[in-house]
Amino acid sequence: MTQVAAQKPNLRIAIAGLGAIGKSIATTLAQGSVPGVELTAVSAKNHDKAKEFVSTLAHPVKVLTIAELEKEADLVIECAPAALLPEIATPFLNAKKQVIVLSVGALLFHPELIAMAKDKGGVIHVPTGALIGLDAMIAAAEGKIHSVRMVTRKPPKGLAGAPHLLENNISIEGLTEAKKVFEGNARDAAKGFPANLNVVVALALAGVGPENTLLEIWADPAVVRNTHTIVVDSDSAKFTMTMENIPSENPKTGRIVAQSVIAKLRKMRSSFKVGT
Repeated sequence: MTQVAAQKPNLRIAIAGLGAIGKSIATTLAQGSVPGVELTAVSAKNHDKAKEFVSTLAHPVKVLTIAELEKEADLVIECAPAALLPEIATPFLNAKKQVIVLSVGALLFHPELIAMAKDKGGVIHVPTGALIGLDAMIAAAEGKIHSVRMVTRKPPKGLAGAPHLLENNISIEGLTEAKKVFEGNARDAAKGFPANLNVVVALALAGVGPENTLLEIWADPAVVRNTHTIVVDSDSAKFTMTMENIPSENPKTGRIVAQSVIAKLRKMRSSFKVGT
């Protein structure tokens, strides 16, 4: 007698935060573009605007507070301000569920979340996002990495309002040429540019850590795309990667970030997986 494999239940998804990235992900998931994945709930600061947005989706989903999301989903996608990460992630990790973190820099300042995932049996996912070559970095980390350095160039408006600029009275108004506004390590960059530098934090977590991952940030009026150049030297390979990411509606974030989350969900549900 032929046995038919049982079909996996849909992976229920909640989205916390409905900025440009959250809305893009929600629209794609509501269309049923990822088999085996179902959008069930969203949360946003302004519930009236959230309900208005939800009414445009291919199928209705609940608009809830952050605290209410866990009961409605198996996995939450954090698309919110970095300060809200613990509030979003903790209920899911305590319930042995999953979290996709986009405010990666916040993980450096909330290591208790990583410990909680380990202790409780939950899972934290950091998607590739705007970073090419993350698989190469992960592989290189199995050996010895000698150095990692990254140079980021962004249009000035993509860096506007960053705490590092405000605290150090660094003006980027009316620039006519590139201006270096930061040089240091990934930990300091995550603190000074919490909405901008999730790329370098992901690189650091995959490789030699935030203290040993070095970074320059330039406000450059000549660029229209968020540009990152990374040089890695290890005992297995030396590689250089440059990416020019088209900004989303939010100039601080690349359009490819939302697509990376969709690709991550698709891979989670697939029986054929390419990449480390």
